[in-house]
Amino acid sequence: MYEPFPGNYVWNLSVNICIAMGGAMGEMDQANAQVRAIAAEGEDKGTEAFFESWGAMADRVYALGEEAEKAGHPLSAAEKYCRATAYYMTAERMQSRHYAPRQAMYRRMLDTMGRAISVGGLNCQRVDIPYGDSSFPALFVPGQGEGPRPCMVFCNGLDSVKEMIYLSVRDSFAVRGISVLMVDQPGVGEALRLNGLPAIVEAERWAGAAVDYLETRADVDASRIGMIGWSLGGYYAPRAACYEKRFKLCVAWGANHDWGELQRRRMAREGDRPVPHYWDHVMWVWGKDSLDEFMEFVPRVTLRGHIANMTVPFLITHGAGDRQIPAEYAHQSHDEAVNSPRCELKFFTDREGGVEHVSADNMEPVRSYIADWVADRFAGMAPGS
Repeated sequence: MYEPFPGNYVWNLSVNICIAMGGAMGEMDQANAQVRAIAAEGEDKGTEAFFESWGAMADRVYALGEEAEKAGHPLSAAEKYCRATAYYMTAERMQSRHYAPRQAMYRRMLDTMGRAISVGGLNCQRVDIPYGDSSFPALFVPGQGEGPRPCMVFCNGLDSVKEMIYLSVRDSFAVRGISVLMVDQPGVGEALRLNGLPAIVEAERWAGAAVDYLETRADVDASRIGMIGWSLGGYYAPRAACYEKRFKLCVAWGANHDWGELQRRRMAREGDRPVPHYWDHVMWVWGKDSLDEFMEFVPRVTLRGHIANMTVPFLITHGAGDRQIPAEYAHQSHDEAVNSPRCELKFFTDREGGVEHVSADNMEPVRSYIADWVADRFAGMAPGS
């Protein structure tokens, strides 16, 4: 993994994810140079300085997008807006939830992504999913080809957002004739920040709402809908597919068999963590008022005792060098999925790349492998069956 901040895994992870979203090394290096010294003092201290440095970079790239748009070059403008979106997103997700400027930057990120979609005519539509008395938003990327097409519901992990999924995946599924619904499910993105929806253990509830929405679309083959999630989505997606039987396949992009037990390990400083201000962040995500309340609740976030209910094809990918989630969790998900008709476990090594958590060091090999696996499985299912 590219490590511009030696010894600071959390900051390095953020930079690598931004590279996967299309960030430019030259631009990022300029912003990183301003905060390199304070990064050596730990993952929490200095995040506000990071916010200022990366925010200024994002503003500059956004202004370049405006210039291209005014010059009558919408495709060039959209490229710059997408890159600015990635920079705003990276700066925002590094902050404490109590840092007030974070809210304005998040909205700036949403507006910039929306502008990229509209100006560039990107193959992406914003939609809202009814959910109880509220809703949560998603980005729908239509697959190429004629007729109703199969679709994947793609959920986030602990701290990613739907725009991160889009910029990291783009048309990888669409060119294979597969649509993707990229959701800000409860606990992340707009669902948490703007709608006040915390995460829930029963992922099948909001995943089922996503399927309800897809069944209203004439361009989706409702008989071929699958579920995928990365990072903590390696818990959410399998949990949803175990109990929402309208899903016909499932992918865990990074195993997360027992996230509840993992928190005990993290409390003991075992393994690395994904974001600064970690314990405050997880309490925010799950709607808990104290660390004691969170630690009492969190053992429920596990696939133990549930994964035997997986009755569809199931792919688990995991980085051989994942510093956050132990490899044993990948084996546990695989070994306990005894009722899946086709359960596959794929570790990515130095030879292929993608060895870090959710392949942050190199997403292409894992993204392509997953997209091919999904396309092959859907191809074996009769449309409308």
